Amino acid sequence: MSTENTSAPTFRYSAVTFDCPDPAELARFYSEILGLPVILSTDHFVLLGQEGAAGLGFNYLADYRRPTWPDSSQEKQAHIELGVDDLDAAQTHLLSLGAAKPEFQPDPDRWRVLLDPAGHPFCISTLV
Repeated sequence: MSTENTSAPTFRYSAVTFDCPDPAELARFYSEILGLPVILSTDHFVLLGQEGAAGLGFNYLADYRRPTWPDSSQEKQAHIELGVDDLDAAQTHLLSLGAAKPEFQPDPDRWRVLLDPAGHPFCISTLV
């Protein structure tokens, strides 16, 4: 029986990646919102981020199918929550950048559900 101490490997959260039909377009949208620069770009992948911080990636998927939220026939593949100071101002700004607002809003006085240009739902809230 070995008495050697073995430690677990160290893990770091490094990025979340969204599948989409146009990585450059979706990266532009989130770069505008979050103020993150492109740190890696290829024909099929774009990564936003800053040194020492987790990033946000966008991966080309040829047969990408948009989520149909709130209809569950094509489930959402990911969901981001963004904290904001003013829901109305943030929503107006995001819509001007290419977001869409679905008709169904579960609790619009507390948070808003919007769709990015590839159809991924994301929320803005003053609670975060």
